[in-house]
Parts: sequence; C-alpha cells; structure tokens
Amino acid sequence: MTKTSRSVTQVGMFSNMERGIQMNILITGGAGFIGINFMHYMRRMHPQARLICFDKLTYAANVSALADFAQDPLFRFVKADICDREAVYSVFAQEHPDAVVHFAAESHVDRSIGDPDLFLQTNVLGTSVLLSACREFGDPRFHHVSTDEVYGDLPLDRPDLRFTEESPLRASSPYSASKAASDLLVLACRRTYGQNVTISRCSNNYGPYQFPEKLIPLMVSKAVQNEPLPVYGKGLNVRDWLYVEDHCRAIDLILQNGRAGEVYNIGGNQEMRNIDIVRLICRILGKPESLIAHVADRKGHDLRYAIDAAKLQNELGWEPEMPFAEGIQRTIAFYTSRNY
Repeated sequence: MTKTSRSVTQVGMFSNMERGIQMNILITGGAGFIGINFMHYMRRMHPQARLICFDKLTYAANVSALADFAQDPLFRFVKADICDREAVYSVFAQEHPDAVVHFAAESHVDRSIGDPDLFLQTNVLGTSVLLSACREFGDPRFHHVSTDEVYGDLPLDRPDLRFTEESPLRASSPYSASKAASDLLVLACRRTYGQNVTISRCSNNYGPYQFPEKLIPLMVSKAVQNEPLPVYGKGLNVRDWLYVEDHCRAIDLILQNGRAGEVYNIGGNQEMRNIDIVRLICRILGKPESLIAHVADRKGHDLRYAIDAAKLQNELGWEPEMPFAEGIQRTIAFYTSRNY
C-alpha cells in the first residue's frame, strides 16, 4: 500500500487547515444534486480546502452549476466514471486525497426497475473501485453516502417506529438493493482491510439543483406549466424530508469527528404524505388541486420511511435546522426563478 505524507486523523480532520496544511477532498458525483450543494457548503465553511469534483456528467448533472467554481484556484473538475479504474487511480495518484466523499450513484427507483444492471454497475462496482484506490493511495477517510431506503419500509399505522442504524437491511427495489450492497462492501473493507470508512444513511433530500424527476421539483415544474401532477396510487406513502444543507452539515461533522467504521442516520424529522406535499405545492403556487392526477402505483412502493438520528445528535451534536415550511418555500422559489 502506497502511503502519502498527509495522513488524516480520525478526530478534527480539518484542524490541519487551521495550521496552514491544505486538505484535498475528492467528491464523487459532485455535479449531482447533493454533490453540488455539498461543494458550495464546503467552500463556504472550509475555504482553504481543495475540492476535486469527479463526475461522469449523466443526465442528472448540474453542468451549469459547475460554472460557479470556474475561477476557483482550489477546485478541479474531472469528467470520468467511477467504474473506470484507470481514471480513478490517476486522480488519486495526482491529488492524494485526504478524504473521499462518495455521492456518485444512480438513484432513481423507477429507472432501477427498468434497468437494474446499470445500478449494480455504478453503485456496487464503482464503489469497489473507489475503495480499492483508497487502499492503494494512503487510506484516506472514505465517507459513503447511502440512503434510508436500504432499510425497506415501515407500516403506516405504526408512527412510533423509526429506522435506527441497527435496523436490518430489507431493500425493496433494485436501487435500494444496490445501495445496501455497497454499504455492506464498505463495512466489509473496514473489517477485512481496516479501512478508514464511515457511512451515512439519509432521508429524502430536497432543495436547490435537484433534477426534476424527483417528487418536489417534478411537481413544481409541472404545476408552473399547468400540467397534470402524477401521484402514485392514493399518495398516502410517507417520507421524512431533509433539507439538503442540513445533510451537508451532517456529512461535514461526520468527516471531522465521526468514528471510523460507524454508520450514522441523518433524518429531517419532517414526515409528510406525498399527497400532502403535492397539495402544499399547489397552494404555494396558487394552482388548483384539480391538476392532481392519480396514476398506477409504483411496483414494490415503500409505504413509510422514518429515521432515528439520535446517534448523530448524541455523538456529534447534529440536529436538522431548516423547518420544512421555510425549506419548501426556498426550494420552490429556486425552481420558479430559474425555470428549472
């Protein structure tokens, strides 16, 4: 294993920057929804960090948002696939990252139902390539961004139940199965090789720059155009909503002070039914609820997600800060102002 001269300590990772030591952060999927928000967050909170964005630029990438970093001397963009071992190793050899934040993933459940192989390729094999590169180039902190969907779902009539980090993995879709597999691979590399890894499992994110195939931006874009708003089934499925900046702040805390080998749940404490989200968007935009069109339910549709983030709160002092009422207003304003 090749060792670099800038090893990362487990606690207070970014304290090196306070001593004038530059930290290199490799962000896979940095042009995606959460990735681009994370890069903006990191630039504000850690202006001395060098950010290396590694992204394939699929259909869901925010290419225009990358322009915000065009003049940033501490930013580098690499267009490549995480499954391309040669490209990954080349970046590691050049940059010797102190940390890898792994967002890159195929993430849309409907697309996974139509093409499971693509999700296994990117989410499992791509993660394996990155973990191998970490072993080869100094064992930087590897933070794997996962999802609450790996836990399956909860019954609608048991609001007392929430997923903890100890909940069994009961994936319902090819997407969530591929994320569960990558989670297990990350933990196996901790057990087998002693790698410096952490995992976070978050609830549904919302906020700026999300591709309009997900619920909130899709409904906003269609409502603005007075198009039908397709809602699966009766719309009674419940999701826990997390504002994307709260998610970024949680990842930052885990990078700095999270314990290697641990899983941390990140939840927004904002459970809402899908139908109520759509109705709220109609009210905010002044659109009639008659636009709502109930369609055939998704195959294997999970009923309810709910996250218990007590571990993250108790160990690292994190709590969600953005109230949903304010976050949804900001989010809708973003999409309507940009015709997103």
